[in-house]
Amino acid sequence: MMPEDDSDASVEEQSNRPLAPGLYLVGTPIGNLGDITLRAIRVLRSVDRIACEDTRQTQKLLNHFGVTTPTVSCHEHNEAERIPEFLAAMHKGARIAIVSDAGMPGISDPGMHLAVAAIEAGIAVHPIPGANAALSALVASGLNTDRFLYAGFLPAKAGARRSALEDIASSTTDRTTIVFYEAPHRILETLSDVQAVWGAQCRVVVSRELTKLHEEFLRGSVTEVTTNLRQRDRIRGEITLLVEARAISKESALSDGIAERIAELQQAENLDEKDALKRIARERGLSKSDVYRELQRERAKR
Repeated sequence: MMPEDDSDASVEEQSNRPLAPGLYLVGTPIGNLGDITLRAIRVLRSVDRIACEDTRQTQKLLNHFGVTTPTVSCHEHNEAERIPEFLAAMHKGARIAIVSDAGMPGISDPGMHLAVAAIEAGIAVHPIPGANAALSALVASGLNTDRFLYAGFLPAKAGARRSALEDIASSTTDRTTIVFYEAPHRILETLSDVQAVWGAQCRVVVSRELTKLHEEFLRGSVTEVTTNLRQRDRIRGEITLLVEARAISKESALSDGIAERIAELQQAENLDEKDALKRIARERGLSKSDVYRELQRERAKR
């Protein structure tokens, strides 16, 4: 069977050509339904099954565009057990599409493991490009797009998150833009950690609700953006955080002064010294007494 696409074929010829067997990674809108591509709609209508992160969420999209293809769940908790079933079907000539709730499957969403397994099994894997929050935020951020690192979601726990940021800081070069996804209820804690690692003047961009009605970009130093967000009654919407990173040795990141960090927290969050010490202990995965002893050593050197 001929491949699904051909650069020498006309658009009409491509549209009338049957899909080849294999796996189709289909990008879907991240908010604005108008961002789906004609090719994505055609593929979703033509495949034998659509593997969905959440069948209920995807069904809304399919209903909007009149797609009646059967769906099956494929999420982080069952992707591994679904893989043999999908591979067996594709070996027999099936065409399976996989979609996430929004964006490109496999980018902090299910799909990567299935794609790897299909490639190892000799099954064709076809990317069907579409919307992506990380790249959309990056190109509109005003930060460097020549060199960037997509780092996905940071750990939820404070100590692990700080360690992850320190690892990134020690392994990146100057003016590398780091792209993260973050939950709205954790963004202030994450910005605090970014300030602890890269300093108060580090440039960041917080993008919210990309492509949706209330799309917003907050640009400035980490302290400026943090102050803006703290003035809000509630922070809502899906967030992409971009950080203009500079190279910092891991030793330097780990040995940031306790007194300096206390001053930053007192200025940014109006914490007293006791509460600041508790926060620093959580950030660094240390006991409060260890942090206090380090503070005393710093003060003794002055």
